Amino acid sequence: MAYKISEDCIACGTCIAECPVEAISEGDIYVIDANTCTDCGTCAEVCPVEAISPA
Repeated sequence: MAYKISEDCIACGTCIAECPVEAISEGDIYVIDANTCTDCGTCAEVCPVEAISPA
């Protein structure tokens, strides 16, 4: 199961640097590509606003 980013995202970029498979895309609210995500949870662990959770 891939992770998802909620509307609480502040687009700080912390998660992008941590994703080992580059599944996160930049934007006003970042997006995780479910087909690329390996469900490691690293992005959720580093998110300062807890905007990332399992889908």
